[in-house]
Formats: sequence, structure tokens, C-alpha cells
Amino acid sequence: MGDFLVNEAPRYLVLILWILLQVFLFTYFCWVFDSSKNFFYLKLILGKGLCIARGSAANLNFNGMLILLPVCRNLISFLRGSNTGVRRVVRRLLDKNITFHKCIAWSIVLWSAVHTGSHFWNYERITAVYDEVPGMRCIPPQAQPLPGPGPTPIQVMWTTYAGISGHALMVVLFLMATSSIDIIRRSYFEVFWYTHHLFIVFYIAAVVHGMQGLIQGQVNTNVHDPQTCYRTYLNGSNFCVLQHANDPDCNLNTAEFRNKGAQTWKWVVGPLALYLIERIIRFVRAQQKVVITKVVQHPSKTIEIQMQMKGFHAEAGQYIFVQVPEISWFEWHPFTLTSSPEENYFSLHIRIVGDWTVSLAKRLGVGSGQFQPSQNMPTIHVDGPFGTPSEDIFRFRTGVCIGAGIGVTPFASILKSIWYQSLNPEKQLKLKKVYVFWICPDTHSFEWFADLLKSLEDQMLEHGRSDFLDYNIYLTRGWGTDEAKNIMLHEDDEADPITGLQQKTHYGRPQWPQIFSNMAAAHRGEDIGVFFCGPKVLSSKLHSMCNQHTDQAAETRFFYHKENF
Repeated sequence: MGDFLVNEAPRYLVLILWILLQVFLFTYFCWVFDSSKNFFYLKLILGKGLCIARGSAANLNFNGMLILLPVCRNLISFLRGSNTGVRRVVRRLLDKNITFHKCIAWSIVLWSAVHTGSHFWNYERITAVYDEVPGMRCIPPQAQPLPGPGPTPIQVMWTTYAGISGHALMVVLFLMATSSIDIIRRSYFEVFWYTHHLFIVFYIAAVVHGMQGLIQGQVNTNVHDPQTCYRTYLNGSNFCVLQHANDPDCNLNTAEFRNKGAQTWKWVVGPLALYLIERIIRFVRAQQKVVITKVVQHPSKTIEIQMQMKGFHAEAGQYIFVQVPEISWFEWHPFTLTSSPEENYFSLHIRIVGDWTVSLAKRLGVGSGQFQPSQNMPTIHVDGPFGTPSEDIFRFRTGVCIGAGIGVTPFASILKSIWYQSLNPEKQLKLKKVYVFWICPDTHSFEWFADLLKSLEDQMLEHGRSDFLDYNIYLTRGWGTDEAKNIMLHEDDEADPITGLQQKTHYGRPQWPQIFSNMAAAHRGEDIGVFFCGPKVLSSKLHSMCNQHTDQAAETRFFYHKENF
């Protein structure tokens, strides 16, 4: 259990606390509206629908308050930054911000369904109550949501603020939720991007939703006791006895009611203010001039863009958002920085795999065979940099970097920065050993990162630090008969026939149980940071390996970190 808790306990504690808070809010508000004398008359009309609607509304307000916080990227980056003194456990929780954002979103979907269903029931009750509830004349008119019988449920739905805004909320929520499904988000990112900005409409409609004040609560139950008055003067029929009107305490006119007013704004005004500040910071930063200093065309449809911007500073492993107005005014795409903080520029390696990247490559003159002067380069806006889990590799003595395909990109910046820091005599680098595992689907994925590894390999040999970096490249597929023959012919060569590196390429998938066992034995009694960027299936496998090979008795612990964008 102790081994499991190393990686899982903090996030599960937060998740359980969040769920328990929702259970409490639903139970508390449901109890208040079901048992309080203040809503006795309204409960007669609506029944349990009132209790369920208010309990679910409380959780919608609660989650509406929370959902913006995980996407305040500047706030998250500041909190997890190296100078804020935030402990490792908190930083690792902050790295789950997108996961928590998704959990909150699906919770909003769930509570919206409950809230909507209860109000559909309430609309039916409001219009049918005059025939079904005994003693409607014993209920003060000001406590009744409608002035009298007549309207149909449909008419009520579309003639009240709550009904109109409620339906608008459901349409917006449906569009945002469906476009966020992985297959839609990855295949049609623009659809996801545009529909997600309907959150502005969502919050406006949510604030308007309760403004009409249909829910009236009695404010003078000490003068006019609703339970006593209703039960005393109801004679079993649909009419009140005449004495009702003559009783000074139970006269219908003595009951005073007041609506609670809109409540949602009180929950969301703080997070909305933080998010507004976040967007202002992004806007101001995006207006700064970015100069493209160099564009390099690498093999396998990869381009490298080197840029400079006044005041820009990033830590190793961080990422930025990029916008090119000539391609789209509204699309911002995240890319990991491949330059290190020690270099006088920042760079991106971008694979040309979609409409946006194809348009960018064409605009940069890639493939034209002609020199592109700087004044002809497109205008680029940059937002960032933002922190990632990979930054924490410098807090461990032993770090393990695992990338699948293009997922190796974050580690380019880290490896370069590690090397620069190790050569600086004034820098006390805690990190003493780095393992790199790169799983590639084909031989065409090697080129640009293999060049980086080759450069590091040569420099480490030159400085007598060959034991500092242990890298392993795995080719999972993509070789034919000719490649296999070539590999066999050069098996005894010092350099690998595919990459040109001293370390030979492995063919097939890594044997993770053996790999983790070897690392645990070699670094007994250490905290080992494992950093991964790649597909979800492999992430689950590696996460499980970290839990299995953490040995509390031997004080060897694997801490798992996954990149999120």
C-alpha cells in the first residue's frame, strides 16, 4: 500500500475531498429546501423536485467556480515555479490540472442533467398543481410561481428567464462536451477550440438564470407559521375554511415572501476575475514583437524555427502557444520548446502533419528552395512560456526521460540544459544520472533528435562524462528486408547503422519490468523521477511500473510525471 500511495495518494485525496464536498452540498441544500419552514408553501407545490433542483444547483455553482482555475496557465506556472517554495506533492497535483478540469466538466454535465430533469418535473407541477394540490387557496398567492392556472409547461419554459437561459445552457454545454471528446478534439481541433469559447455564453446564461426570482422564501415564519396555519385551516377539501381569513396570525396577507435573487454570480465572480487577469496577461504578452532568426528544414517533415523576443525567458521543458494571424486569427497551438535557457534564442521543432502546420511551413518558405529574407517572414504571436512536469527533473539525483515518437520533443530542451549546467563550475547540479528511452515507430523519426544525441555523446566523451547519460532508442516497426540486411551487415560496427550513435538501436518494444528492476537495483535508496510524453496506453503501463517497483523498505521510490497539453 505504501508503494501505491507514493504516486496515487495525493490525487486520490483531492478527488475524494472534491466528491465529498459535492455530496455535502447536495445533501445540505436539499435538506434546507425540504425541511425549512421558509419554503413550506413552495414545497407543497413542487414536491421533491424543489429539493433536487436546489441541491444540484449548488453543485453546479461549486463546479462552475472551480472549472476555470485549472486552465489559468499563468497561475499554475507561477505556483509550480522554482521560486515559490511549493512542495513536490503540490507541484505534482498542479500537473494534473487538465485532468481535474475534465473531471469538473463531466461533473457539470451530470449535475446539469439532474437539475434539468428536476425542473422539467417542476414545470409540470406548476401547471398541474391547481388541480392536484389540496387547499391551493390556503397557499398565499405570493408563494406561488404563477399567478394562477392556465399556462402549459411549454409556455412556462419559454416565457421565464430560467426557462430560456436554462435551454441555452444545455445547448452550449452539449456543444462543448461533445467537441471535447478525444477523437473530435484530435481530429478537428478547430471545432474544439471554437466551441470551447462558448464558455462566455455559458457563464452569462448561468448568471441570468436565477435573476427572475421564481423561488420565493417566507421571511416571517415566526409571525405566520406556515405548517400550523395550513394544517389548521385546511378542512380536507380544496377550500380553506372562512376562519382562515379572520385569524390575524394565519391571514394569507400576513405571510411575507422574498426571492433569494441570483446566486451564481457570488460563486463565480472571483474565478472569473482571475481568468480575466489571465487573459489580459496573455493578450499583452502576445503583442510583443517576435523575430524569426532562423528556419531549418529537417528530414521526416520536421521544421525548426528559432526566434527571439525581448524579455523572453523559459525554463527547460516548458511550452508556448503560437498564433499566426495570416493563417488564423483565433487559433493558438501549443508547442514544446526545444531550446535550452542557456541559449540566446528559443526554438520549436514542428512536424508538418495538418492544415495549420502545412500553411505555416509554406509561409516560411519551406520546400521552395529559395532563401526567405527576415522581412518576408510571417508575423508570429507567442503566449508563454508555461510550466510542465519535466521541469522537476532537476530536483532528482536520477531522472528517466521516456518519449514515444514526437513525444521526445520536451526532452531536447532538458538534455541541452542539463549538459550546459553540468559544464558550469558555478552551478551545483543535483542531477547525476539521466536515462533516456525513445520509442520510435519508424526509421524516419530519428533524424533531428538523433543529431542532438550525437552532439551530446561527442561532448560527453570529450569531457570524460560518458556515464552521465544512458540513452536507448527502440525501433518498433518500419524496417523492411533491405534495412534488415543492412543492419545485419553492420552489426559489428562501432556506430549504429541507422542513427550513427555509439549506442546501438534496439528493435521491438522495451521490456519495462526488467528495465525498472535494473534501475531500482542501481539506485537503491534514491528518489527517481520518471518523465513521460506520449500515448495514454503506454502512460498507464509506465505509471503501473513506477508503483510496482517503488520499495518503501529499501527507500527506493519512483515518482511518475506525465506531460499534459
